[in-house]
Amino acid sequence: MARKNLLKGLMEGEAAPTTPSAGTRVDVAKPRYSSGAIGAVSQSISDLKSRAVQEIDPRMVDAGGLRDRLDENGGLDELVASIEEYGQQVPVLLRPNPNYPERYQVVYGRRRVAALRRLERPVKALIRVLDDRELIVAQGQENSARRDLSFIERVNFARQMRQMGYERKVICDALHVDKTLISRMLSVADRIPEPLVNAIGAAPTVGRDRWLKLADQLAKSDLDTAVSAAHGDTSDDRFDAVFGALSPAPKPAEPPQKAPLSGAGGQELGEVKRSKGKTTLTLNARTSEGFEDWLVDNISELHTQWQFERKNAKGT
Repeated sequence: MARKNLLKGLMEGEAAPTTPSAGTRVDVAKPRYSSGAIGAVSQSISDLKSRAVQEIDPRMVDAGGLRDRLDENGGLDELVASIEEYGQQVPVLLRPNPNYPERYQVVYGRRRVAALRRLERPVKALIRVLDDRELIVAQGQENSARRDLSFIERVNFARQMRQMGYERKVICDALHVDKTLISRMLSVADRIPEPLVNAIGAAPTVGRDRWLKLADQLAKSDLDTAVSAAHGDTSDDRFDAVFGALSPAPKPAEPPQKAPLSGAGGQELGEVKRSKGKTTLTLNARTSEGFEDWLVDNISELHTQWQFERKNAKGT
């Protein structure tokens, strides 16, 4: 009879973890099973349930993990329309909420949950019993596998993990990158304050090099100026606006020096124009009477003579 009741839960599709009594905190890191044969069967059933897709009321799903997207509502209308037409094709991952055992927390799939909540449809989900560290690593690895988070969103994810006290290795595992890249990402996090990152947004087309250049410019300016400059229809536009506001204004070029070019007897041949690192001779074909062609033909000989006279002048 006991075994029959035990299998009944599997057939009826109950939640993976056993719901504790009200007021009891779930130790999601250490699920417990009774010992012996019944315990082994219970664990096997729980393992089967963890691999089964369940339908969960989206009102029972709370936020969990770290903030991975800076533009959380970006593209949500399109996702709602897609799910409304084709349904939810990919399940999300949830865990039991350690503070409210009857509820769940999102591990990944926040936008799908938000879209289904708007549509008032159940969420197709896998349920895993994860501790906080396992949740964040799973969230980071899923984001890395999708490759759709921008560079600064990954920086922000690493920043949050460091603030929570996670070791560098755990951050590397979560984002699936090596220690060198994590160091560069955290360098950006240290040099570009969070208020400016939030003001700009995800900036999906902006890579590491441009964020580092922005950090260099920010070191010579102030945060308020940068944040106030973050205007634009898209996050990429806002980045460009901030970058432009902090970029030093180019120095105006010095106007070239011009003088008439005269020949024998003061005959006007043309004009000489001097600017930085450049001298331009402009000969008037009408007044130079073919001198311009002779100059081109004899420029090598003239240059040789000039070098010879210059050398002799230095020797005296």
